[in-house]
Formats: sequence, C-alpha cells, structure tokens
Amino acid sequence: MPTLLARARFWPGIAAVILITTMLLPPAAGYARQYAFVQALQFVTFAVAGPALLALGSPQRIRSLARLSGRGERRYRPGARAAIALTAFIAAAITWRLPATVNALARHPALAIAEMITLLVAGTGFWLELTGTPPGPGQLPRPARAAMAAAAMWTIWVLAYVTGMSGASWFAAYHHGAPGGLSAAADQQIAVAILWAVPALCFMPVLYVTVIAWLGASTSPAGNEHPPASDGAPAGWPRPPRGWRSPHTR
Repeated sequence: MPTLLARARFWPGIAAVILITTMLLPPAAGYARQYAFVQALQFVTFAVAGPALLALGSPQRIRSLARLSGRGERRYRPGARAAIALTAFIAAAITWRLPATVNALARHPALAIAEMITLLVAGTGFWLELTGTPPGPGQLPRPARAAMAAAAMWTIWVLAYVTGMSGASWFAAYHHGAPGGLSAAADQQIAVAILWAVPALCFMPVLYVTVIAWLGASTSPAGNEHPPASDGAPAGWPRPPRGWRSPHTR
C-alpha cells in the first residue's frame, strides 16, 4: 500500500506535463492564435492548473522552492517567502493578460514559450507555498494561506471582469470575419467565463479545506479550547486564583 501511494503521488505531475504540452503544441497552439478564449484557456493552464498539479505531484511533497537549495529557511521567514511568491504570481498574471501582451501572443507564436516558462515558475512557486501542511517550522499558517489563495483567485477574476465589462474588443489581433464564425464579442465573453471558472475550480477547494481545517484545529471536540494544566490542576479544570495552591502541592 505505501508503494502504491508513493506512485500515485506522481500522477498529478505527469498529468501537468501532458496538459501543458497539449496546450503548447498544435492544434491548441494554432487555435490560441485565432480565438481569444483558447488563449485564455492556455493562460489558466500555464498559470493555475498546471502549477497546481506540479506542486501536488512534486517529489516528497516539497512545499517551497526555497527549500530546494537548503538555504531558504535561514534566509527568509515563511511570511516573507509567501509574500514574494504571491507578488511574483500576481505580477506574471497581470503582465500576460494585458491587451498588448495578448495581441503580441497572437502575432508572435514564439512568445507562448516565454509565457509558459514565466507563468509556470511563478505559479509553481506560489502553489508550493500554498499547499504546505502545518504545523511545523517554516510553514505558513492556514489563515494566511487562505488569504493567499483568495488574493490570487481574485486577481484573475478582476482581470476577467475588466475584460468582460469592456464595450470594445480588447484583442484586435484576433479576426472574426468568417461568415457563421464566432463573433469578437462572443469570443471575448467565453474567454471571460474560462478565466472565472478554472481559477474557481482550482482555488475554491484549497480555500474550503484550509478554512475548515483551521476552524477544526482551533477548537476542541466540545467546541471550546481549554487552557493548559497549571498549578497542579488536572487538564481542563479552571485555573485556581493567584496565590492559591492546589491541594496536591501542599
């Protein structure tokens, strides 16, 4: 059984490689230069879905890129390391969803490789921080990781919202002149739906599990926390007033 579990742990990483390769090669790569919604699907694959699978399938469930060097724990505190990972992810996501960048991706196919590398590095570093399991030294608390997941998800949602609320087409490089084909407005709205759906599918489970685990760990089975035993009183008993001694200690 442990051997089967160890082997199963690598399947998410294998799935990530297959998914990323599929989006980078034809026919998906060709469609990404013709339709904005396919390019949006390519973006969320490189930025969210692929890194999430890579982090889950990492050897020994490595939780931080800093630990790979063996020096990260001495250089950065968990909060600082997580802030760097989140900032890098948000910066990469915004950069590759700017109208000028998306239009450049449609005109220059080679840029997709740079997009993939940038988003994979930033996204995988972010997800390795996000999927750390406390308690333990160097781990980010669950509430902080829930806030990280929410911030990343809302960043992509805000980008999608701004695109969807725009009255004009943001992506001039995509031409939709074929009779009976997909219109520019419909293409853009489908892209917005993808930018909403995929981050929700990836981040919502993390938010739910993290918050539920945090709430469960913060309370006892009875729903209340008891102070640690002190002054000789048994665990769970109220602490005696100051200056009093427990009968055990007299």
